[in-house]
Amino acid sequence: MKTIIGTEIASPAHQKQLLDDLVSDHTRALLAYAEKLLSDRHTAEDIVQETLIRAWPHTERLYSTEGSVRGWLLTVARNLIVDRMRSASVRRESVGIDNRDVVLPDHSESVLISVETTSLLRQLSHDHREVLVHTYLCGRTIKETAHILRIPAGTVKSRQHYALNALRARTAPRDPAVTNRDA
Repeated sequence: MKTIIGTEIASPAHQKQLLDDLVSDHTRALLAYAEKLLSDRHTAEDIVQETLIRAWPHTERLYSTEGSVRGWLLTVARNLIVDRMRSASVRRESVGIDNRDVVLPDHSESVLISVETTSLLRQLSHDHREVLVHTYLCGRTIKETAHILRIPAGTVKSRQHYALNALRARTAPRDPAVTNRDA
């Protein structure tokens, strides 16, 4: 790192790594969010690209502060979508749908939950994830899942139990009192 009058400036390699991390960690979530709001894949891709371009000069600051990087990116994307919708309605153009008076609900929370859930499921073993997908996402019973996976029902129950415990452990809020005692 270089220092110019008390301010640290990251090396180009470090800045490139931060930008690569930003793109790899957040592009899919941004695209899902923009596509959900716009109902148009191509316009959503444009919004994501513009969001990342706007984040580029701020990558070091985004990662060095305590705020949420994804929250900042989702806010920028939403503002760009709103700007695009407003400018299109002024020029009497339609973006995706003919009715310009439709108010778009804020879906950022549901998109974020969906992305986080997918990430958590990927952290489980294949066997545990498979059982949860069948029992929770597909709505199958223990017996049906056991039959499909060709394993005993007791094995399905135990895998489900351990998978849920693993998810609870990863999502449980950290108790500051416990953290302070360990320090």
